[in-house]
Amino acid sequence: MLSLNDAFSEKDMENWVERISKLLTKEEIEKLDFFCEPKLDGLAIELIYRDGIFTIGSTRGDGIYGENVTENLKTIESVPLRLREVEEVAQDLEREGEKEIADFIKENGLKEVVVRGEAIITKKNFELVNKEQEKLGESPFANPRNLAAGSIRQLDPKITAKRRLDVSAYDLVSFHGQKTHEQEHKILHALGFKTNNKYCRYCKNLQEVFEYRNYWLKNREKLPYEIDGIVVQVNDNRIFQKLGVVGKAPRGAIAFKFPLKQATTILKDVKFQVGRTGAVTPVAILEPVEIGGVTITRATLHNEDMIKKLGVKIGDTVVVGRAGDVIPEVVQALPELRTGKEKEIQFPKECPVCGSKLEKPIGEAIWRCTNPKCPAKERRYFYHFVKVFDIVGLGPKIIDRLLDEGLIEDPADLFTLKEGDLLPLERFAEKSAKNLVNAIQSRKEIPLARFIYALGIRNVGEETAEDLANHFKSLEKLKNATLPQLQMIRDIGPVVAQSIYRFFRDERNLKFIEKLMKVGVKIVEEKKPEKQPLKGLIFVFTGGLESMAREEAKKKVKELGGEVTESVSKRVNYVVVGKNPGSKLEKAKKLGIKTITEKEFLDILKKE
Repeated sequence: MLSLNDAFSEKDMENWVERISKLLTKEEIEKLDFFCEPKLDGLAIELIYRDGIFTIGSTRGDGIYGENVTENLKTIESVPLRLREVEEVAQDLEREGEKEIADFIKENGLKEVVVRGEAIITKKNFELVNKEQEKLGESPFANPRNLAAGSIRQLDPKITAKRRLDVSAYDLVSFHGQKTHEQEHKILHALGFKTNNKYCRYCKNLQEVFEYRNYWLKNREKLPYEIDGIVVQVNDNRIFQKLGVVGKAPRGAIAFKFPLKQATTILKDVKFQVGRTGAVTPVAILEPVEIGGVTITRATLHNEDMIKKLGVKIGDTVVVGRAGDVIPEVVQALPELRTGKEKEIQFPKECPVCGSKLEKPIGEAIWRCTNPKCPAKERRYFYHFVKVFDIVGLGPKIIDRLLDEGLIEDPADLFTLKEGDLLPLERFAEKSAKNLVNAIQSRKEIPLARFIYALGIRNVGEETAEDLANHFKSLEKLKNATLPQLQMIRDIGPVVAQSIYRFFRDERNLKFIEKLMKVGVKIVEEKKPEKQPLKGLIFVFTGGLESMAREEAKKKVKELGGEVTESVSKRVNYVVVGKNPGSKLEKAKKLGIKTITEKEFLDILKKE
């Protein structure tokens, strides 16, 4: 299953058509048309039917391997457990003017049908579920997408059944005579699936695409569910297949996203939360405001420097922005609306959780708690560890309960949990307890780079963890590395080297690693792709990319064997320059390093 690249403007869309046209004949370009549909904001799934019976349901996962969520999907009313009879399907298609497809299905039957769609929840049902949460004394869900995704991945299908989910089908993978994407939607509806057909539109050219997108930009609140843009797909399936795939996205389809949503509200207060590395982040408490159908009550202020830059005060009228699932942020203060009662924001000198002294290392913008046993740090670290190990079904709420009940003290204890430990906990039935234990046990093997990242070493993110794994090859060699050896590694300076060195000299950390090994965690070799056409090439990115997120671009480079670094030096081969580039561009020019546009970068990926 593939994901989609993004476009944010009409110019982006024109560039997309220009790129794909280079791969087509003159005749194909002339007949290029599109099918457009709302971009649903939920969880992508695949459904497989054999001889008309729903057999397997899975999530997208990493695009190759997904989670088997068949039993959960069976609880959703809009997922047919049995497809309609062949004759009924054929009759409906004939009424739609698709006699050729109807004849094909009558002749060949429906032995295997593979459908893709989105698990979503309507705005109305989202409100109802949150009201039920409040009655139970539980925290409300942040947004419909998170609720849909979390519900599908529940260990207990009974919980999924209570969440009022919908599934909308939008793609027919198996062949049943269809020649266009528009026909696929007709077939899906005839088979008995819920579709978005009444909101979709065939567009014969890009101008009609723009009209369709602009209509939903103005009228999206009329839809029963959340959308963050539209999906535009080349309608002709033969041309779509010919265009192929770049990275993990089809060339023949693109997500035409809506711009950042903004609203003004009052900043009532500022709370300070403590992260897993002790970082203290200011969070704005807002007068509730609706942005794009979602009620926002909190937004990040990032750090003390950002507060000073914005010049924001408690009581100010502020502009809050939100883009999709990105955490809302305060983007502007409106001092001209002040009444004189506003108060300065006082950044704390002590940890708001444990009372320990905060410190701000030289060259950093973030204040940190100095207490290694700060409860907030330990809990946040748990969440980080579980996310990196990708333990399905083990979210913050369950982790909190396990900690509060004293069943675990550190993440290594997770791997010793038994079903009997979980059964006494409220809402844990025998099946859900067994599923959670199995989910934990299935994640004992992990590549070295992921293991290093999971340790939560200060200043060590995913990229640095990969660099360390590639250089030292084993955890033992990394543990015994000296400061000079660490500083020899590219992109690791004195501050990062000191963090790593100190981490592996701390007896508490070493005992934790030893405990992980004793409970069965194994570091395994990560499988590398056979073809690595970008091997030996080093890329730096500066400025915003339009066709994809920067993280996705980095991932594509690594998948093809290349390297990505954050700093510009003579060893860099390419500096990819996006919108509003920073100082890296000037440095690249001074050093004579080749700079390329986003289009040139995409051309490099295409060639490979």
